[in-house]
Amino acid sequence: MLHRKVNTFIRRFYSTSRNALLLTGARQVGKTYSIREFGKTFRSFVEINFIENPEAVNLLKGAHSSQDLLLRLSTLTSQPLIKGETLIFFDEVQRCPDIVTAIKFLVDEGSYRYILSGSLLGVELKDLRSEPVGYMAIKDMYPMDFEEFITNLGISESVVNSLREAWLKRTPVDAFVHQKLMELFRLYLIVGGMPAAVSKYIETNNLQEVMGIQQQIIRLYKRDIAQYDPSNKLYIEDIFNLIPPELNAKNKRFILKRLNENAKFNRMENSFLWLTNAGVALPVYNVEEPKLPLLLSRSRNLFKLFQNDVGLLASQYAEGIQMRIIRGDKDINFGAIYENAVAQELAAHGMTTYYYNNKKQGELDFIVELNGKVLPIEVKSGKDYESHRALSNVLRQEAYDLPEAVVFNNDNLHTKGPIIYAPIYMVMFLEKNNEAPSYYKIDLSGL
Repeated sequence: MLHRKVNTFIRRFYSTSRNALLLTGARQVGKTYSIREFGKTFRSFVEINFIENPEAVNLLKGAHSSQDLLLRLSTLTSQPLIKGETLIFFDEVQRCPDIVTAIKFLVDEGSYRYILSGSLLGVELKDLRSEPVGYMAIKDMYPMDFEEFITNLGISESVVNSLREAWLKRTPVDAFVHQKLMELFRLYLIVGGMPAAVSKYIETNNLQEVMGIQQQIIRLYKRDIAQYDPSNKLYIEDIFNLIPPELNAKNKRFILKRLNENAKFNRMENSFLWLTNAGVALPVYNVEEPKLPLLLSRSRNLFKLFQNDVGLLASQYAEGIQMRIIRGDKDINFGAIYENAVAQELAAHGMTTYYYNNKKQGELDFIVELNGKVLPIEVKSGKDYESHRALSNVLRQEAYDLPEAVVFNNDNLHTKGPIIYAPIYMVMFLEKNNEAPSYYKIDLSGL
């Protein structure tokens, strides 16, 4: 069984809430696997897949009450429906948006627990008639992050905790541990976080077989493009295919003219949005200033486009690059792959990522909002990681009020003034603090 953080999230959710949960994310990120594992904790588990069982769509569409809906559901399964002890799983719900609308009535009726999943939900369910606010929570799921990856490869919780303590205290990691974590990170760059690829590596240690799995996933994504947006499929597939070479370009910004000499963003915008909404691409938009709130200074048509999984990205580069990455060959440009891994990690941790580019000050690889502050992030794959003109420039600007910055690189952790030079694998510890105050009362006595 693969360890996923989302498994803990699901268990906690259902122990504290009577609502339904919708897991969304790109294909092959492990949604169905995690739900099935959770289903084992119920006396009865019912799974209805709207792609494998298309007649279920029409059967449920005409239901006029929760009781009628439950009656129709009972005809779709041979599993017993035990009140209070049954989890009903609706899979591929993008094919049956009516069930998402109807979930509030099922939750209100209260006999069973419900969990939903689907891919391409951002594409297919944009016109949802009645989102069940107050009856259903939504959880985005991503490929395995680096912590999940190393845990599944056998790294103990005590080792991860010692690394986290080093990050929090800003102290170097044991030299031997640091070396092994860098080896694991380079392995992560080529295996990535797709559960099928990780399972294949654990099972075989054969990188060629891992790459075979990755190529299958890429072909699946391209079939989705052709199936779900036939009118724009050529543009979308061209954009998807351009992600690897564009990231290898000097400034990594996506240049439309490489797609088509006469390309205009307003004509192509829907194609970019399709890839984003399908979860197969991660856009990182430019901001005019590194000041809160970043969203207000976001540029709509200046962006970098990363793949949702770094292993998929590496598999699209020249054959033989895998072993060269593992060896850490000096003649490879790791920049694009390192940055993709960072973009993927930050997205998995719930952060919206931006970058900053100014002719006078230079370019910052990433900027995020973290714990009420703007955090600039540089990603360096070479030896000259302490050379960063743009980062030094923005830190000197008092108007930006930037208390610290992080430069992720290959060396051990150390600090210089406000800059944290951290090994690239420590990006796994950049996480948002989502804790809300448990008690808050306004003092109105003076009014």
